[in-house]
Amino acid sequence: RRVSPTYMRAIGSATASCTAVGSYFKIRSCCFQSSVVVRPPSRASHSHRRRLSTTVMSASQSQSLSSSSAEAYARLSQLRPSFQQTMLRIKNPTASLKFYTEVMGMTHVDTYDFNDMGFSLYFLQSFDEGAKPALEPGSVDAHKHLWSTQGTVLELTHNHEDSGEVYHAGNEEGDGFGHIAFNCDDVYASCKRLEEQGVTFKKKPDEGRMKGLAFAYDPDGYWVEIVPRSDKSEIKQEFNLSQTMMRIKDPARSLPFYRDGMGMTLVRESHYPEANFSNYFLATLPPGTPPPTHDPQDRDASKGYVGALHGPVLELTHNHGTENDPDFKHKNGNEQGKRGFGHIGFLVDDVDEACAAIEAAGGELAKRPEGGKMQGLAFALDPDGYMVEIVKRGGYGDAFQPYK
Repeated sequence: RRVSPTYMRAIGSATASCTAVGSYFKIRSCCFQSSVVVRPPSRASHSHRRRLSTTVMSASQSQSLSSSSAEAYARLSQLRPSFQQTMLRIKNPTASLKFYTEVMGMTHVDTYDFNDMGFSLYFLQSFDEGAKPALEPGSVDAHKHLWSTQGTVLELTHNHEDSGEVYHAGNEEGDGFGHIAFNCDDVYASCKRLEEQGVTFKKKPDEGRMKGLAFAYDPDGYWVEIVPRSDKSEIKQEFNLSQTMMRIKDPARSLPFYRDGMGMTLVRESHYPEANFSNYFLATLPPGTPPPTHDPQDRDASKGYVGALHGPVLELTHNHGTENDPDFKHKNGNEQGKRGFGHIGFLVDDVDEACAAIEAAGGELAKRPEGGKMQGLAFALDPDGYMVEIVKRGGYGDAFQPYK
């Protein structure tokens, strides 16, 4: 399922470090003022990888949390966190919207224009045939859908002023963010159609050791993995957004945060000791969905389960041994000269309570709910320093806004 270790090293090992966020941090563009030090995840460089010990850590080996942290994560999980968004910065909305809607089949569900702050947000979502809602982006109904969805959207952030900055797609030395992914029934046929529409590729499905999966480029150069669905899938749409991949330093810290605190379910776990890395796949399961009965390390069962999901999983990639290096850190996508990927986001029932629980568990906040121009939403830092937006489920007031 994962790209072959040899090929992955060749096409880009990365690490994610954190940044000192300046006095005016453009996480979307200008939504809050803050001075923060952030620390995110990654995949170690080839030279670093050779120095790392081979440390395979299963999810069951996650370090025991202190009683106070465990209690805080339990409180956080009771607020029904759900994985709601992945944010990427873009240069040309026309080109990006065309790619993700006309080529990848997503639906443009909502738009926010902040002309006074010089940026716009475009939200896109994958729906199966017959399930696409009739929404006018920017309308109250669109806002209501966006902040109450049980699915996950792709947020494209466009800064109006062209500063000449070229957004960084990740997958270079020190980067943490890796890619997003889409599932489809037939990777070869779908990639042929993509190529006919002018899409270029980092890796085509018949290239490299791992046949049957591909990496395409979006208009900004972000890697878009094309992955086969499992035979358990009942999805009719050609593509569905299926994954966001981030590199992590220490699964013993990252897994409890996302699993125990943010309420995600570990649905697949793959270890490659010969190549010194592991992958952990976590999902927010829709309400009423029974938890999987398979062992996440059961390759066939877990692969079949993940390949049939409609909503995206969060793929956390760990390069063995990074957890033992006190100086190791990843770039999180918000550093000057490395900006591209911005954050992931979760909906919760109560933002204030969620932030209190995160801090009680030993976590940090980059933006408090009462801070900045957009009050009522927050940004936490995960154990690697990735930005995690915390938004109230349903929004605020009759306009269903994410801020007060």
